[in-house]
Amino acid sequence: MAAPSHARAIRAVSDLLSRLRLDFVFVGSVARAAHIGGIVASGSIDAVATMGPQQKSQVAMMANNNGFGVDRDELDAAEELDLVPISFEGTRVHILVASNALYGRMVADGVSAEFDEIAIKIPRAEDFALLLQLNNDVESLMNVVESPEFDRQGYNRKLEAIGLRELVVPE
Repeated sequence: MAAPSHARAIRAVSDLLSRLRLDFVFVGSVARAAHIGGIVASGSIDAVATMGPQQKSQVAMMANNNGFGVDRDELDAAEELDLVPISFEGTRVHILVASNALYGRMVADGVSAEFDEIAIKIPRAEDFALLLQLNNDVESLMNVVESPEFDRQGYNRKLEAIGLRELVVPE
């Protein structure tokens, strides 16, 4: 569920990235609300998209032509961050480039979710838990880990594979 302004931004981002034929997942507050409930009513709308460097400028150009706010100075400042910072009706939007295998796999393995009457794609529970872990959001992490669809063994294997054995969740 989202406040009206954030719901419009989520729809606009989904439409923009879909029209560009990019594979993407919503992360941050949208994924949190989809996985554990709550309302997206403040903060930014964040998505991770699989794209090449040349497509970053296409995202910004198409966003600018479709009602998004694009600040060229901010865009230039974020060039090395693999980030496309834009806004929609005053709501901040961050499109992150899936610039490594971990994020690319997260996007590819994303799952469909119903969010405010639109179908969106979010990271699997285990991938979202990893983001929460890295963000030190213990409360949300525990909610996801304790959900029935959470695969502890798969999550722990992933943590070990990327060198984060100290974060393994007890079985």
